[in-house]
Amino acid sequence: MRQKSWVFLTQVVLTVVCCVLWGQTTAAQPIKIGFLLKTMQEERYRTDQPLFIARAEALGATVMFDSSSNNDLVQVQQFEKLLEEGCQVIVLQPVNTATAGALIQKAHDNGIKVIGYDSMLQNGPLDLMVMQDSWAVGALQGAEMVKWFQAHKGKVEGNVALIMGQPGDANAAAMSAGVLETLKANPGLKLIAQRSHLDWSPDRARTTVDNLLVQYDNQIDAFVCNNSGLASGVIAALEAEKLADSTKVFVAGSDADLRNVQYVAQGKQSVEIWKKIKPLAYKAADMAVAIVNNSTKPMAEIAQGAVDQDARFALINNGAMDVPTVITPVVLVTKETIDQTVIAEKFFTREQVYGKGQ
Repeated sequence: MRQKSWVFLTQVVLTVVCCVLWGQTTAAQPIKIGFLLKTMQEERYRTDQPLFIARAEALGATVMFDSSSNNDLVQVQQFEKLLEEGCQVIVLQPVNTATAGALIQKAHDNGIKVIGYDSMLQNGPLDLMVMQDSWAVGALQGAEMVKWFQAHKGKVEGNVALIMGQPGDANAAAMSAGVLETLKANPGLKLIAQRSHLDWSPDRARTTVDNLLVQYDNQIDAFVCNNSGLASGVIAALEAEKLADSTKVFVAGSDADLRNVQYVAQGKQSVEIWKKIKPLAYKAADMAVAIVNNSTKPMAEIAQGAVDQDARFALINNGAMDVPTVITPVVLVTKETIDQTVIAEKFFTREQVYGKGQ
């Protein structure tokens, strides 16, 4: 009898030990998050990547990162690899916003959630979205353009070219819509060109502007661009004609790449829109980890839980559903406000913007 008791007791102890060890192993398994950016071409993405990874790792997650050089077929392969490698959540900035809905469905078929990053994924059951207000970017650019015409031309009349990003991209369309609203409200402004540029290419933008300057005998008053890289292409074309002067031609960009902020400081470019990266990257990482840790919590509650002074909540329709969305701020940068914006908030140093000894 005593021997049987000892056998039973030993079995109980072994069972408890095994359960404890199994529980420790399970708890030690890291949260695995996939993070895919469409490109590292623009300077700003070299900020998104480390901020997101640092935040996610601080919350106990492992991040599998990749970018696809604006190639949608490459991104599909990268996405499928993340599914195979067991990511619980994928944070995706799509190359092709119009076709990315199929990727969401593929993830859901594997029990994996998808958070859209920066560019709204269209026509698919997207779980969450974190983005800047792209329409507001274009509206800010347009408002500053009107002020420029009033200050430098004495009237809001002249030729305007809209330099857009990737054809069919949701962000490019939203930013451009903000600009077009301004043009509609100011009939004296003539839209002489509205051109998209594959891969958001600065070189292609320069070629577009070179041709437009020839076609219109340099009589173009304003270029409004969907991002900083495109604006750099515009500046290069204007420099060749000695027109890279913000008192002669209005140029607006968006992303606040260092080179463009320098152009603003030098008086070559009129304005930049600074889309704050830290809130964007941090909110995306926070929500990704929250999804894994709260698998039954409604997505809208997770998004609302990420809202603070740096973000607001909205439901935005992507063509298939109203997506719970966290929207982070955009900030106007002019020659007069560089010090109070990107420098004051330590995005760039004075020396980076103005040169040594400044």
